[in-house]
Amino acid sequence: MNTFPLLLASALMLSACGTSNGQSASKNPTMDNNNQYDHSTNPYYSHTDTAKLDVPLAEWKKILPEDLYYIAFEKGTERAFTGKYWDFDGIGTYACAVCGNVLFRADSKFASSCGWPSFFQPERKDAIHYHADNAFGMIRTETTCGRCGAHLGHVFDDGPKPTGQRYCINSVSLDFIGKK
Repeated sequence: MNTFPLLLASALMLSACGTSNGQSASKNPTMDNNNQYDHSTNPYYSHTDTAKLDVPLAEWKKILPEDLYYIAFEKGTERAFTGKYWDFDGIGTYACAVCGNVLFRADSKFASSCGWPSFFQPERKDAIHYHADNAFGMIRTETTCGRCGAHLGHVFDDGPKPTGQRYCINSVSLDFIGKK
């Protein structure tokens, strides 16, 4: 019996964006505590510097929390509907939780019901890089931070106008910068 169709269907139902590491995060950030992580020991974290970083994985492993390192550099995925930002609405921008690179404006976020924060366009052209991802028998496009190379999630062609794209991003990979 050919089990490939059954395996493929199971993979698609269980994981629109990837695999789970079993972690969860608070889903209701307050305006005073939007960052998920303390960046005081990360000398690379900046919301204004857009220069490409070339930091060895061993260095990232030393300075990043375990869950962020797993998602960012081992291409993990948080469980659907567990991340801090999947249903969060705030005025501001979203940045890479690894390096601070500004990725999305909050007004490009939309409710996609997929269980991860979804956006229809990045903040600027070079904020995100794209890579073919054929893991788990699926054909997808992986998104990574244009500054540090951290895995963010995937982009799909089923989003709203004006772009028709859905950037499906792990909450763990994001920090929210609220307007003051």
